[in-house]
Amino acid sequence: MAKKVGSERISREDGYLYYVGKDGFVWAAPMKHNKKGRKKKVGAQRVDKRKGFMYYLGSDGFVYETKLKNA
Repeated sequence: MAKKVGSERISREDGYLYYVGKDGFVWAAPMKHNKKGRKKKVGAQRVDKRKGFMYYLGSDGFVYETKLKNA
């Protein structure tokens, strides 16, 4: 069961892959077909990451956490 941990909504752009980095911020990395794109930090809110949990950007633009099965 996923739980919303971020209160900031992040709008997505085409051609980018979104992830929560080691520093706790949301980053956008260009996909292979996006030749002009550069890696950039897109969120201003920092998420405190815990061990045994996975963090991702949901389709609604908020950051979610879910418990890993074998962690």
